[in-house]
Amino acid sequence: MIQKLADKIKKTHAPICVGLDPMLNYIPEHILKKAFAEYGETLEGAAEAIWQYNKGIIDATYDLIPSVKPQIAMYEQFGIEGLNAFKKTVDYCHEKDLIVIGDVKRGDIGSTSAAYATGHLGKVTVGSKTYAAFDEDFATVNPYLGTDGIKPFIDVCKEEKKGIFILVKTSNPSSGEFQDRLIDGRPLYEWVGEKVAEWGADHMGDTYSYVGAVVGATYPEMGKVLRKVMPKSFILVPGYGAQGGKGADLVHFFNEDGLGAVVNSSRGIIAAYKQEKYAKFGSENYADASRAAVEDMIADIDGALNAAK
Repeated sequence: MIQKLADKIKKTHAPICVGLDPMLNYIPEHILKKAFAEYGETLEGAAEAIWQYNKGIIDATYDLIPSVKPQIAMYEQFGIEGLNAFKKTVDYCHEKDLIVIGDVKRGDIGSTSAAYATGHLGKVTVGSKTYAAFDEDFATVNPYLGTDGIKPFIDVCKEEKKGIFILVKTSNPSSGEFQDRLIDGRPLYEWVGEKVAEWGADHMGDTYSYVGAVVGATYPEMGKVLRKVMPKSFILVPGYGAQGGKGADLVHFFNEDGLGAVVNSSRGIIAAYKQEKYAKFGSENYADASRAAVEDMIADIDGALNAAK
């Protein structure tokens, strides 16, 4: 799967990922009204609105991008109905040949971690049959519990030829409270990065490891260091756009082959119609605004990478 991601990035010239992180206040009124008319102002109605909203964005952008990243919490808040919308979104993205990164940030030990890995990346046995539950291609994983929490994911990834992105240096302002703490003179995120490289050496694709890292665009200098620490790991880069990251900040996240990173933008794309820059599209054409935002993001990153050559 990591080779498919690299190939799709080369084909689209778009090392980007659209974060499908819907909030009800992002969804245009006409979609909400239709969903609530059919299902009422219920969890089912909210889930239907989210699904229709996602579908519009996917239809408008799938030919431009290699991957999407649905954040499961945005669906879980609506209970089982929300999770049904999550699953419908994953399946529809696969129909469009998109790679799906499940932003689930799971992490535990032993059988619990194995169950998380099975549910999101593997197959579960029911009697004489097997089923893929959520069936994402990659999942984000929290490394706080160490190898005990990571190995069950890697075991499933080996079976299914899938991958994980491990949290290393996240984009949020308070990430440094733990991640920047010095241990033997080096920040914790560097130690975690070394473990990512170590874990990944045991699960390689053609060029890159199936064990990637999450490193925020909001910390470009740290990204530069971590790129050297993890030369064979793909880096998932959140924090572009709405969180302040821009193309010029990202060049050091990439390897010389122009690969090695996939940059995520969530509300900067899915709620683009709310920005002044894209207001001309209006809420009825929200998906066209999302497409325009994707095109602008591709141009921004491509321009930055070309300027750095």
